[in-house]
Amino acid sequence: MEISGLVSALLIGAAVGLLGRLVLPGRQHIGVLWTLVVGIVAALLGSLLASVLEVRATRGVDWIEWIFQIALAVLGVAALDRVLAGTARRPLRRD
Repeated sequence: MEISGLVSALLIGAAVGLLGRLVLPGRQHIGVLWTLVVGIVAALLGSLLASVLEVRATRGVDWIEWIFQIALAVLGVAALDRVLAGTARRPLRRD
């Protein structure tokens, strides 16, 4: 991957993370930085999944790849939100 591909993956990942957060109903307990990290990872995994399934090389906009990326971002945001919300609810043990 060239540097321009990496920069575009980061920008697309940020957009995918924000879209994934918007699609998920309710309030999330994670910050914007975590949303961007989840989006970047989801964008890279979604591109990999589209490449493996051979649906990446299409003319025009790769809608299937976008759907993969956003769905993975929604799952990632929801999973991280559940983990962080669970740790926020647990009281600290003081012995």
